[in-house]
Formats: sequence, structure tokens, C-alpha cells
Amino acid sequence: MALYLKTPDEIAIMREAGRIVARAHAAMKEALRPGISTGELDKIAETVIRDYGAVPAFLNYPKPNAPSYPATINASINNELVHGIPSNDRIIQEGDIVSLDTGCIYQEFIGDSAYTYAVGEVSPAIQRLIKVTEESLRIGIEASVMPNSIKDVALMIQRYVESQGYSVAREYTGHGVGRSMHEEPEMPNWWSRIAERRGRKNHPLQVGMTYAIEPMVIAGRADLMELDDQWTVVTKDGSLCAHFEHTIAITDGKPIILTLP
Repeated sequence: MALYLKTPDEIAIMREAGRIVARAHAAMKEALRPGISTGELDKIAETVIRDYGAVPAFLNYPKPNAPSYPATINASINNELVHGIPSNDRIIQEGDIVSLDTGCIYQEFIGDSAYTYAVGEVSPAIQRLIKVTEESLRIGIEASVMPNSIKDVALMIQRYVESQGYSVAREYTGHGVGRSMHEEPEMPNWWSRIAERRGRKNHPLQVGMTYAIEPMVIAGRADLMELDDQWTVVTKDGSLCAHFEHTIAITDGKPIILTLP
């Protein structure tokens, strides 16, 4: 897949898509409480997205050898890293850590972002995990300036997360965003010589690149597995995890965060 650099007009459309995603997140955050189902949160996000003239980007998203994704959001709880399928039977409890990820398609372009929340009273350890993950996203965004490369961004995130005693998910990465949900470049949250030798591309950052940075941070080991639903990814050791994401655009100065309100 070729790298697709966006024009200023295309980035402006992506900014509108990002605002719609931000509104969906704001509505879910306001509703999030012990006793609500992840299915209810899914309905809230879908309603906001459609009310603003967009369509859910995740709904019916295809996956090889698996059912297409059945919902508007990913709702991943506690040791679920990503892609948790919402359900009216899945009730959020006091003390849960919940990652909500959603995206929309607006005028053929996509916005995509994720946040992790503590529900009610949680331990200082959970508060710290969320804080470190959100800070790692900030660091990745701050590093997304020319003449840096994807490798520079990945290493900044990895070094910070590991310095705090956590693991970075290696099997799942950020990604280019535009007319498709997953475009070039791949945006890993870690880097190694082995990955580079195996063909990981290290693009220099260029004006017009648009991508989602999404650190996925694990309190324990980074070993993961996929559940029988063929979507939900969990930590093998049951460790808690957190996930933050913004879609950004590279400029000749600071990056533009496209998924802010």
C-alpha cells in the first residue's frame, strides 16, 4: 500500500470527522457509570455519529476468516486490550477500567480515537496505568514533527512506557488513517533491530501524513491472545491494560490533532 499524503482540503474534512468522533466520546463519557451496559454506550456513539451526518467506521468492518465487526465501538474492559465487542449483557462495574474506541466516516474520510476511563473508585495502581498511557500518547504526538521518522516516534513511546515499569503491546499498532481505516504508515509503539531487519518500514515524517497514534500499555507481560469471538484481544496473564488514541496530521510545524472537539 502506497503512502497517501493528504491535501489541506482533505485534512480539513478529516478534522470535521475527528470532531464528530470527539462528540461521540464526550457523550459516552457523560453516560459512563456503574450499571450501564457496553451495548448502551454503543448505541449512544452510533446516534451521535449519525446525527452529525457521518456513519460508523467500525460497524461491519471486515476481517479475514472472521465475522465482520458487529458494532460502532470497541468497549474493552480490564484485561481486554482492544476490540472488545459491546453487548447489552456486558454491564460495567464499579472499579472497572474501560477503553472506548470509535471512528466515523464523514465525506469519505475517517476519524478514529480512543480513551480509557476508570469507573468509580479505583486503586492508585489503576490511576497510574491510565496516566502513564495518556502521557505516552502525548509524547508520541509531540515527537511527530519533521525531521523525525516513525522509528523516532515509536522509540519515544516505548522508552517512556518501559521506564515506568509497563509493557507495550507489540502485536497491535497505530496506523495511517484517511479514506481507509488502515493505511500506510504502520505506527508501532516500539522498535527493534529485529523488526527492522524483517522489513518494518521507517518512513520519514512528511507534510500531509495522517495517522493514528495509539499506545496500548499493559501492567504485566505483553503476551496476548484472541478470544473465541475472533475480535476481543486480552492479556494472557490477566494484567490490566489501557489504550489512548488520536488521529493527527503532520505539518511543517506542530502536528494537528484531528480528533479533538
